[in-house]
Amino acid sequence: MKDTINPRSLVADILLAVDRDGEFSHIAIRNTLDKYRWLPRRDRAFIKRVSEGSIERQIELDYIIDSFSKIKVYKMKPVIRVILRSAVYQMKYMDSVPDSAVCNEAVRLAAARGFSGLRGFVNGVLRTISRQMDQVVYPSLEKEPVRALSVIYSVPEWMAERFYRSYGLQRSRSILESFLHDKNLCVRVDINRNSPEEIRRSLELQGIGVKPHDTIPYAFYLDGYDVPEEIPEFAAGILYVQDAASMMVAEAAEPREGDFVLDVCAAPGGKSLHIAQMMHGTGQVEARDLTEYKVDMIRENISRCRAENVRAVQWDALVFDPDMQQKADIVIADLPCSGLGVIGRKPDIKYRMSEKQIRELAGLQRRMLDVVCRYVKPGGTLMYSTCTVTEEENRQNTEWFLGEHPEFCLVSEYQYLPDEGCNGFFIAKFIMKVS
Repeated sequence: MKDTINPRSLVADILLAVDRDGEFSHIAIRNTLDKYRWLPRRDRAFIKRVSEGSIERQIELDYIIDSFSKIKVYKMKPVIRVILRSAVYQMKYMDSVPDSAVCNEAVRLAAARGFSGLRGFVNGVLRTISRQMDQVVYPSLEKEPVRALSVIYSVPEWMAERFYRSYGLQRSRSILESFLHDKNLCVRVDINRNSPEEIRRSLELQGIGVKPHDTIPYAFYLDGYDVPEEIPEFAAGILYVQDAASMMVAEAAEPREGDFVLDVCAAPGGKSLHIAQMMHGTGQVEARDLTEYKVDMIRENISRCRAENVRAVQWDALVFDPDMQQKADIVIADLPCSGLGVIGRKPDIKYRMSEKQIRELAGLQRRMLDVVCRYVKPGGTLMYSTCTVTEEENRQNTEWFLGEHPEFCLVSEYQYLPDEGCNGFFIAKFIMKVS
């Protein structure tokens, strides 16, 4: 039975789960790879590459298909739609399989999925695209910059308009291009248990590529592995998967040994664990989140990382906790946001987010800041951070907070726009004045 598994059929299942059923792509891909862990590494790599690429490049792929198909993509059967998208992605961005084989496999898959009557349609569209791929006419960056940015870099037009308005054409191209670059897994080493040098040697002996971060000595970018869970150092809690941007929040917070730190939206717990390790096991970090599911995620990571000075608590950040008033040396407020800085890692955001949701999230952040700032003790620190690049959720909220809460002063503010090596993020550090 194992020999009958068709990797392209699994790709179709993943794309259907995302396109039709609304599942997050990283979850659909992870679940499939976990279920079929016995597949050869080459097949697993193919499934991951085609699934991620078809989602990441979806708008461009649809543009290409619509250029040659009488039936537009949005009117197609979901199964046919995802089969065509994945096939066009392979033809345009992968050289490992000839176009003729890609077409044949797509036709067979359509028939296997109960659409034998559409084999001719699938074959005709893909054969035409294969012959004329180089003749696809894209919108002009000079005449239609927003439309062109949308199609070339596969982002919705409203998002392309936002970047173009904020950063101009060339900077927008650079940012949007960075989303499409492969980003190696970023991990943090628990330096209380092993030195980065020891871990690097161990990983390289396992055949894993290791590139140190430019400024964070205990952060590495990894490649050449299958799944991180199979790396012994990960299973032992010595390695923790965490973006460098996330690590910079703890670095900027500058925790001291013995501090009490409250992380109000903590799941899955990376910042809480990082700060706990920076305090060398002293003090206490309380990691909170809204749902029991998220709190369980934090608890699992606490256990894996053997963090004895971290506890996980279920609490709604919008609800004031009188027992915490002015108790915290540091409050970490890494709040729910639009995520436009991490599209390269979470491409679903492009298709799920909207201008209305950005405005709603900015308002939600203000309400949360109003509540959680009351937990900071005089002289204590409030860290406000997001993984987005919108002014509403970043600098405008910082200005609003200072106007509403003159008891705080802004110590530093930092926005990092996405590039090939890092996601976009924002950090503002406030100190509560001592009266």
